[in-house]
Amino acid sequence: MTTTFPELLGADETTATADEILGRCRELVRPALADTVGRLHPWVAEMAAYSFGWCDVGGTPAEGSGGKGVRQALAVLCAEAAGASGGAAVAGAVAVELVHTFSLLHDDIMDGDQTRRTRPTVWKAYGTGPAVLAGDALFALAVEALAGVDGTGAAAAVRQLSAALGDLVRGQADDLLFESRPWTGPEAVGPEEYRTMAEHKTGALLGCAAALGAALAGAPEPTVAALDRAGRHMGVAFQVVDDLLGIWGDPAVTGKPVHRDLRQRKKTFPVLAALSARGPGAPAAERLATLLEEFPETPDDATTRRAAALIEQAGGRSAALEEADRHIAAVETCLESLPLAPRASAELRTLLGFLVRRDI
Repeated sequence: MTTTFPELLGADETTATADEILGRCRELVRPALADTVGRLHPWVAEMAAYSFGWCDVGGTPAEGSGGKGVRQALAVLCAEAAGASGGAAVAGAVAVELVHTFSLLHDDIMDGDQTRRTRPTVWKAYGTGPAVLAGDALFALAVEALAGVDGTGAAAAVRQLSAALGDLVRGQADDLLFESRPWTGPEAVGPEEYRTMAEHKTGALLGCAAALGAALAGAPEPTVAALDRAGRHMGVAFQVVDDLLGIWGDPAVTGKPVHRDLRQRKKTFPVLAALSARGPGAPAAERLATLLEEFPETPDDATTRRAAALIEQAGGRSAALEEADRHIAAVETCLESLPLAPRASAELRTLLGFLVRRDI
């Protein structure tokens, strides 16, 4: 399906692709990240390296980057957008990458996920207790990385990261609590609650990455705050697109089974929007609510296909695309309001396009 996203991302101010931008930023940050991880207890360092894709269980080196490194790239690009070199943001990039990986280790345990990036998750490979320990160690390292920043910015940087982590925990708590909430009625989860959860769970760390990059580059506070807002909007757009992929994504592209989120009964934005439909979509919303209330623990393909069809008929899919549009436009508004270096600004837009222009 072709998205309705506005073409405001298409300005060709840079010849670099998203993969090239991400690769350049990873190469800049990787030495400091590896050095920081290397200071851990050897066993914990091995688990951390495994989570980044640098080694297999037992420590044998492996070919892998441990993900795209979007958050570290945001920090680097925002430092460059503020007129400094990307190197000014390396400590911030290391910190947000460590916190992101820490959150993934713990999320995999909470969600019971057994694989990540086609390999066993850390808790599955090493055990639950060791994975918790490795996650805790990465968080401690993240604070240490920022505390060592030269000059007067260390305390402010640590506060920025701590605030983002507080939001991330609130978002994760809400996401877990949503699972026990009913599909309909006064206690049901509404789209506005979802937006708040997504901003906290996904947007807070993206905003923190952008803000830290700018702050460490010496940008004025209004610029730092605007880039924080841009990152948060980027996070909500990314989460909504992820929700769309969780229902309608091509398994060949996503690497996940079709209708995966429906099978897990997740309260994602398309579902919530569909359930709250009025007007022409109301009859489909009522049928969807009845179906979800009767959903078996392990629904078959026919049941999940019917649910996906009802979500679309009720307008959940189009509402989710419109929601992503709004947040993308908000990112653009934030970027347009700032005197950013042209090339870095264009690369930020390329990165945003990479995050949201997926096969949905």
